[in-house]
Amino acid sequence: MEVFADAWQWLVDPQNYVGEGSLLQRSLEHVGYTLWVMAVGSAIAIPLGFYIGHTGRGRGWTVGITGAARALPTFGLFLYLVLVIGVERREIAAVIALVLLAIPPLLAGAYSGVDQIDRRVLDAARAQGMTGWQLLFRVELPLALPLVVGGIRNAVLQVVATVTLIAYVGLGGLGYDIIQGIPLRRFDQMIGSAFAIVVIALLLDAVFAALTRIVTPEGVRRAGGEDIRARENSRR
Repeated sequence: MEVFADAWQWLVDPQNYVGEGSLLQRSLEHVGYTLWVMAVGSAIAIPLGFYIGHTGRGRGWTVGITGAARALPTFGLFLYLVLVIGVERREIAAVIALVLLAIPPLLAGAYSGVDQIDRRVLDAARAQGMTGWQLLFRVELPLALPLVVGGIRNAVLQVVATVTLIAYVGLGGLGYDIIQGIPLRRFDQMIGSAFAIVVIALLLDAVFAALTRIVTPEGVRRAGGEDIRARENSRR
């Protein structure tokens, strides 16, 4: 328990929050890389997932690629890209590796969100004369958003944890204090930095959990996933 007490003392030490390499600076770097990676990954994976779910094309290879991508050794890929692209452009290499980590849950969330919509709902919308674009933006997108945000939530947690690795090539983040603390045997610094990463992950998870509830359509939320009409009929 003494090591955890030391870690707490390190976390609350005012000296760690001022100057170059402060805990606040490292936290902002960590969150900054996470948001950067999520923005790039979302711009690629979410439109592609909607296209696959909307058109039904490429379902088979999507499942195969996302499954294979989850098995990629991120640290090995990260170091390989740094060597190939060059140390001077290590930021690009780091973002590419982390984007590849984020794409599978993002793509799966977007594709599953559209794919799980009851076909009868889509047929009814078409019967009302909706065009393909109207169907996408007025029906599929609102109903798919909870699963899309769920995919973003999963991806954020994976990326927050893995951004720690960028410190190996001098890109900062909270992983820097962990890596620096290993040869120095600064267990208070290592555990304190790890605790800070956990706090950031929990805060981001709470934000996206609340966002999932916000984007869930009122009828779906009230029904808890049940058919409202069937429940009302059972009461009569």
